[in-house]
Amino acid sequence: MSLPQLKNDILLRSLLREPVPYTPVWLMRQAGRYLPEYRATRAEAGSFMGLAQNKEYACEVTLQPLRRFDLDAAILFSDILTVPHAMGLGLDFVHGEGPQFAHPIKDEDDVKRLAVPDMAKLQYVFDAVNLIRRELDGKVPLIGFAGSPWTIACYMVEGRGSADYRKIKGMMYGRPDLVHQILEINAQTTIQYLNEQIRAGAQAAMIFDSWGGVMADTLFQEFSLAYTKKVVDGLIRDNDGRRVPVIVFTKGGGQWLEDIVQCGADAVGVDWTVNLTRARQRLQDQVAFQGNMDPMVMFGGAEAVTKEVRRVIDDFGVVGKGGHVFNFGHGISQFTDPEMVKVLVDEVHSYSAKMHQA
Repeated sequence: MSLPQLKNDILLRSLLREPVPYTPVWLMRQAGRYLPEYRATRAEAGSFMGLAQNKEYACEVTLQPLRRFDLDAAILFSDILTVPHAMGLGLDFVHGEGPQFAHPIKDEDDVKRLAVPDMAKLQYVFDAVNLIRRELDGKVPLIGFAGSPWTIACYMVEGRGSADYRKIKGMMYGRPDLVHQILEINAQTTIQYLNEQIRAGAQAAMIFDSWGGVMADTLFQEFSLAYTKKVVDGLIRDNDGRRVPVIVFTKGGGQWLEDIVQCGADAVGVDWTVNLTRARQRLQDQVAFQGNMDPMVMFGGAEAVTKEVRRVIDDFGVVGKGGHVFNFGHGISQFTDPEMVKVLVDEVHSYSAKMHQA
């Protein structure tokens, strides 16, 4: 079945550093708990996994923010941990505690049992991608995503989120060979996973290296970036007659921009610790940038949001040979007032349009 043609391709053009009339904007976790309609749909689904594994529910919550705000992209509603769940680690979302695995990786025997899962176990994700593309009817592009091999490994070994990454780092220092085995399996799985999303209709792909920034220098390059590059190298980059841009985001990775740009992504996501002016100078406009407002600005009132939007856009400067996609430097808080999101989106569009015309 052919999919609807894209009507607003400004996000894709910006990611590919092509001329655009304004700076496009989407927000990490834009489909989520800050929206009352999301909370109602999640309650109807009964659980987070009930929401994520049902294509109709996943489609509904993906589209909800686009009904409220003039966003320039939709992002698939799912979770990066669906991948290790398909490997048999037993993912559950415990109320008030977040994701937990029933069978985390503890030793060499656990690593030996790991294997790239049959993508049929993740068919619900690809079905959701296809349905979302059809329901979007070409309004904006759809972004598919996955966690980086390192970030996924952190959850697989820790069993849940961690404050100090003691277990995965202990394994990395004590048995680096085991961690490399995990990362290789994760990389091969992620390549297949993202390519299936692209075949199903995703028009851009994002790799979330959420915990790359917790590593020491040189170890980041060896255990995180090398495997992210392996994923990027294995991705479908042209589909249905268009380039499929790839975004790599390492939270806390601003000190490694020169290394990250070598992974082959079209765009690099940055958090709020990065100065966009200096980042562009450092990388000489080799890639587009995505970011990088602190999501906590949203609690400072409309005037603060407007001021910070303008500062971020001014910091990046005129598009020129480099593209900019406005976003937060991390996911939107569940406590955010949706009205502040409207202020942000409208200001990004109106202010950047004036700058682009200057």
